[in-house]
Amino acid sequence: MAILKEILSGVDIHKIHGSDDILVQDVQIDSRKIGASSCFIAIKGVAVDGHTFINKAIDAGASSIVCEVLPEKVLDGITYVLVNNAARAAALIAHNFYGRASEKVKLTGVTGTNGKTTVATLLFKLFSSLGHYCGLISTVQNQIGPTVLPSTHTTPDPVTLNELIAQMYESGCSYIFMEVSSHAIHQHRVDGLNFSGGIFTNITHDHLDYHKTFDEYIRVKKSFFDSLPSSAFAISNADDRRGTVMLQNTSAKKYFYSLKTMADFKGKILENSLMGLQMMINDTEVHFKLIGAFNAYNLLAVFGAAVSLGEHKEEVLQKLSQLDGAEGRFDYIVSPVGKVIGIVDYAHTPDALLNVLATIKNLKGNASVITVVGCGGNRDKTKRPEMAAVAVEYSDRVIFTSDNPRFEDPEEIIREMEAGVPVTARKKYISITSRKEAIKTGVNLAAAGDILLIAGKGHEKYQEVKGVKSDFDDKKELAEMFNLLNK
Repeated sequence: MAILKEILSGVDIHKIHGSDDILVQDVQIDSRKIGASSCFIAIKGVAVDGHTFINKAIDAGASSIVCEVLPEKVLDGITYVLVNNAARAAALIAHNFYGRASEKVKLTGVTGTNGKTTVATLLFKLFSSLGHYCGLISTVQNQIGPTVLPSTHTTPDPVTLNELIAQMYESGCSYIFMEVSSHAIHQHRVDGLNFSGGIFTNITHDHLDYHKTFDEYIRVKKSFFDSLPSSAFAISNADDRRGTVMLQNTSAKKYFYSLKTMADFKGKILENSLMGLQMMINDTEVHFKLIGAFNAYNLLAVFGAAVSLGEHKEEVLQKLSQLDGAEGRFDYIVSPVGKVIGIVDYAHTPDALLNVLATIKNLKGNASVITVVGCGGNRDKTKRPEMAAVAVEYSDRVIFTSDNPRFEDPEEIIREMEAGVPVTARKKYISITSRKEAIKTGVNLAAAGDILLIAGKGHEKYQEVKGVKSDFDDKKELAEMFNLLNK
């Protein structure tokens, strides 16, 4: 609990109706979680306007309301705090309420289109292996030391996020590594947090259903680095055409990593096979378990961050060489019969799919590549034909299927994908709406030694159709199909 005026520190307040010298039991942006003496913050969201729930929050016991527009009826005994931006206010209030916990740990944020989960997860595993007690906030899962917590968003809402960081600090975490999504930056979820460092992986077309233009998407990502303090470090991918722009206006100490040009953290791929990556990193030769050029970049980002956080480079590389990647990222199994290589990957953007398929192409030898891929519903439609074009260009056979159609017609999504297939490649693909049947067909099409890629869902354990989530695990489905071949 806290005093209202104390947790309003730093908030851009227009006016206060009532007393700010009152007790606040908790802070909420969800009116369903309100109790006695709660502070309810009414945020105008993308789908729902929290202002419509102010009276409900008061009826449930809220004693203070933070809002951008006062309700028609202002009640006695209730404190109304009028602010210019309720979303930003929520982040600052939550940060204050939970004891400004981010200032008491080393918090590193990872942003970019692809690679966020792998980089954050590798940093968590690395620093844990170096003897530190760590926290992880990621798409796949949240973690406090060995304790795994469920994850529903890449970056949680500001109240949940600050509560989680406080919980990590109170549990003894000295380092926290978190993914920072463009949605979270734009919606002010990470405002007020004290970052010790920021990492930029890359940027390609994604989330244009939300950001509308690619320039806006870039601007939002860049604003994260613009906000870093001079005490922090900022690490960027020099080989990404926007890598330098990202750090243009940051006050943080700038570092770059690269496979192609001179950089603070320079890497060179010596060998890339299913056995892993053999690399030269800053004059040291190291073998890693991870596969592919895209993971070479991820490893460089992790190495750079660890060194920037004060770890010794020799020990970092030694520990890093022993680590596996994140679940559902180039996650592969081999069939007992025929030794078909099945790969499950979260690749759900054209660039991510290209990276995975380009890596497979370099490893496949004479084997055929069969790709099962779909596109999510109620998401950026512009990438659907692009995903399909990449799939047919880099695969011998392709099966278009469902991938969380949500509230859209899965067959219409597939038709929009098919529009990206060149006339000359139309014999290379078939479309099967059922993802289970598509994976089964892919397994049946694969000959001995072939490579079967199941792309798009990776770590996800569900399939969302018409708002209903049903159990569905690509890797589990693939393993079951492989086992059936053995009978």
